[in-house]
Amino acid sequence: MGLMFGPLGQLLDNILLFYYLLLHYRSEYGVFWKCVQAGLMYVVTQLCKMLILATFFPATDVPGDYLQELLKTTVDLADLVGISMMMNQIPGKGDLKVLAAGLGWATAELFLTRLVPMWFGARGVEFNWKYIQMSIESNINLVGHLTTVTLVWLWSRHDLSQTVFPVITMLLLAMSYKPILMDFITRSAHLGAWSVLIVKAVFTLGSGLVALQVYAGVNIS
Repeated sequence: MGLMFGPLGQLLDNILLFYYLLLHYRSEYGVFWKCVQAGLMYVVTQLCKMLILATFFPATDVPGDYLQELLKTTVDLADLVGISMMMNQIPGKGDLKVLAAGLGWATAELFLTRLVPMWFGARGVEFNWKYIQMSIESNINLVGHLTTVTLVWLWSRHDLSQTVFPVITMLLLAMSYKPILMDFITRSAHLGAWSVLIVKAVFTLGSGLVALQVYAGVNIS
């Protein structure tokens, strides 16, 4: 694909290869089909969210209506329910649950929201930075999905320390409301596309490191 369509085609190859390597790394545990099941759960969850949004939150053309956007973003909490249901269906240890659910969720999002525009747009004659930005954002989203799945798994554990539980809850809410938080920061600070990517990367990486630290502590104990 990369040789056929040039550097931007290679860019798409790199994104798909990144997901493939993560899937292949744990193929001996049969994680592939569990990822497929997680991807299907993602599709079902998004359809339910679309139905709720279309029923209770009809489209409006009022810019800057953060109350309306906050209510719409609250529907994203359904993702946490879908992830929790999916993880309950995956037998095995915590790392297998997190990897299968996270990769399946992220890969489904990649195919449904980014693959088509990147495929047709990146094949164009004119170079456009937005496709590189989309590829970077897709990898940021992968880390974000793995972080969210890890937080859901930690939140569901009964042996989690009471001092850590509020932190996990706050991070879960922050990850769920990240779109409106990013939109507010972007509008307030008048950030450009690259600056928004940096803010998203720092926020996601920071949340991931905290989740990883707590996850490691739970496994050691």
